Amino acid sequence: MSELTTVARPYAKAAFDFALEKSAVEAGALDNWLNQLSFAAEVAKDETIIDFISGGTSAEKSQALFLNVCGEQVDSEGQNFLKIMAENERLLVLPQVLEQFIALKAEYEQEITVDVTSAVKLKVAQTKTLSAALEKRLARKVKLNCTVDKKIVSGLIIQAGDMVIDGSVQGKLSRLATTLQS
Repeated sequence: MSELTTVARPYAKAAFDFALEKSAVEAGALDNWLNQLSFAAEVAKDETIIDFISGGTSAEKSQALFLNVCGEQVDSEGQNFLKIMAENERLLVLPQVLEQFIALKAEYEQEITVDVTSAVKLKVAQTKTLSAALEKRLARKVKLNCTVDKKIVSGLIIQAGDMVIDGSVQGKLSRLATTLQS
């Protein structure tokens, strides 16, 4: 998987740099490229497309099929991007290109997605308070991804990138058990 990420990184960077340059002239260019890459990535995940592209088909045929399927969902610059990927036989890494593009866009916009796990569904006021506190601590715009897991008993588990804050009762009990055993 890391090999696919390594292959996808330069394509994502090139697409992001182009979209960023274009956004200086045209509002919404980053979002437009994100939408195009999202659509193309979904096409690249289709089993029929995967079988066709990986079946030893020529780059020209793969390119033609891919562009026909994408149709009007991809503008001329996006089509050129897909043509280059087809010529280099990299269409199957489009999902990883999309992931890398999303990460670059989030970094540029200083956004971070924070996964919050709680034992019960959080109220709107709680999510607003939590979001404001995390924005202050992380110095970024925060998007909360809230899930419910009754196994944690009470409290929260907050995960933002590499940072994990485990304030759950289950986590505290685990730490207590470890301390008592040592």
